[in-house]
Amino acid sequence: MRQFLLPICLILSAVITAQDSQPLYPGPIPNARETADPETMVDRGEKGGRAFNDVAVPELTAYLPEHSNGRAVIICPGGGYARLAYDKEGVWVAERLNRDSITAFVLKYRIPQDATNVDRSLAPLMDAQQAIRTVRKNADRYQLDPGRIGIMGFSAGGHLAATAATRFQRNADPNEGDTTSVRPDFAALIYPVISFDSTVTHAGSRNNLIGATAAEGMVELFSADRQVSAATPPTFLVHAADDRAVPVENSLRFYSSCLAHGVPVEMHLYPAGGHGFGLNNTTTVDDWTERLVNWMRSL
Repeated sequence: MRQFLLPICLILSAVITAQDSQPLYPGPIPNARETADPETMVDRGEKGGRAFNDVAVPELTAYLPEHSNGRAVIICPGGGYARLAYDKEGVWVAERLNRDSITAFVLKYRIPQDATNVDRSLAPLMDAQQAIRTVRKNADRYQLDPGRIGIMGFSAGGHLAATAATRFQRNADPNEGDTTSVRPDFAALIYPVISFDSTVTHAGSRNNLIGATAAEGMVELFSADRQVSAATPPTFLVHAADDRAVPVENSLRFYSSCLAHGVPVEMHLYPAGGHGFGLNNTTTVDDWTERLVNWMRSL
């Protein structure tokens, strides 16, 4: 029995050292109300993994490959701005990217709630910008190229990633004096919520972030396709045509806006797969993660 103990210990040691979790903010959390931490975790089994509800204390966890190629991706799990599908659209994605020498950071961003945030609409974007800032400032520590740091998101996390990729000119936190660039160098949007236009949006994501009766100005500001500019970073899109939760029109609109502004963009549409397939769209033998890695290599 003892002969197995050392290999097991070595494996556990490798797992521990390959991860680096830290609070997203070194000091007080901006835009936060003083309240008890309401976060809870739900185990969705082997297909869904852990999901977190009511996140109020954001964290950033690094997943480090054996050999870094200098590229990094910050991953924003989805969940309709109500919860985070943390393993399925976060940890498992990070582990997949590690296999191709890509350093990944899973962002546990704040769920937008009035009880825990002064302005709930800005809390997730503040967290995404802080994550980009943190990774870029620690590029040497993680053996990264500070000019190859991207952001990736699924569903509502895709909305957050798209927002970070189009609204980086100003800090979401008006009190943030750090001048480190928060522009991601590329974006990967997987079955993303893009538009808050009522004809195509995911109503739950929109209502949770800005409210069901938000003014048209807020709808436009948080519709990422309407915020694209020539400075928007190269973007990779994945969607299924039969997605009933987040219509494929969301990705089509962002793709069209990128083309109109001369932004390099690549999109992969599948005829089936629905919503929330994570790493594995079982309706096709095509592996979108391989396409993503190849696209990243081309940048």
